[in-house]
Amino acid sequence: QVQLVESGGGLVQTGDSLRLSCATSGGTVSIYIMAWFRQPPGKEREFVGAIGSGGVNTYYADSVKGRFTISRDNAKNTVYLQMNSLKSEDTAVYYCAASSSTLWSGVALTDRYKTWGQGTQVTVSS
Repeated sequence: QVQLVESGGGLVQTGDSLRLSCATSGGTVSIYIMAWFRQPPGKEREFVGAIGSGGVNTYYADSVKGRFTISRDNAKNTVYLQMNSLKSEDTAVYYCAASSSTLWSGVALTDRYKTWGQGTQVTVSS
């Protein structure tokens, strides 16, 4: 059973940077598509970005494109989300998710992911 544990969240100011980590265990996660989602206060969970198994293919939501970068270190079983130029609207609980399907189509869809972490809070203060 694959397990995901996020870390790295916290309180930062507008314009700051933060790196989230997602530690994986319990399966061959190196072949999985991994993604980050977030849930702002009072809103639905939304897609942030995804990365393919080899770390080459990436896809981002328009709201974070150019500011956020997803990467993965399969040797360390860890996926990262580097967040730069943070804005107050980036405030949310951030979740890591894993999809055992290798199809790239539909990577932004919540239903695609069957394994989720517990989330880590990111608060951006202006």
